[in-house]
Amino acid sequence: MEIVLVRHALPVRIDGTDDGAPADPSLAERGLLQAQRVVDALAGQQIQALYTSPAARARATAAPLEQALGLTAEVDAGLAEFDTAHTSYVPVEELKAEGDPRWKALMSGDLYGAGVDPVAFRARVVAAVEAIIARHPGGRAVLFSHAGTINAYAGHVVGQPKAIWFPPAYASLSRIGAARDGRRGVTSLNETAHVRDLLRG
Repeated sequence: MEIVLVRHALPVRIDGTDDGAPADPSLAERGLLQAQRVVDALAGQQIQALYTSPAARARATAAPLEQALGLTAEVDAGLAEFDTAHTSYVPVEELKAEGDPRWKALMSGDLYGAGVDPVAFRARVVAAVEAIIARHPGGRAVLFSHAGTINAYAGHVVGQPKAIWFPPAYASLSRIGAARDGRRGVTSLNETAHVRDLLRG
């Protein structure tokens, strides 16, 4: 079967919540356009199931495909990002441009220095994706999640130990082939042709 890992589209920035609750940003205007393009990228492909992280940005990215296919994406907490407890959300490219220490921490595998255990995070993601694979033998499932989540599962498949080892673009697609005998292989990483004009500046 095939797993299609979709990174959420561009969200708004949240520099801190007033009540100290975890930040859960919605999509920016450009992000809404990116999410619609995912439908175009997957047009004509047989899709049996949709899954999404609980995050608002992932659920909103899934919404156009849900509507197009008449399917409801199942919310799976195992697909959540490592930063779910953070009270701010700053798009990674902004962290990099601003020289934010959180960018350097992320690139070193420290996952923002938030006390997140990268090994436990990867194990949780792998368990969630493998459970989805087991439910849909021979089919295709589309999973809407996050850069860290995609890095975790794809890294597991290719034997890459780093927590963050490639930068999935907003609304990008990465495909994993899953054989019934347990073999897993990366078919593609970071497909962006459908959103290339929406990723610039």
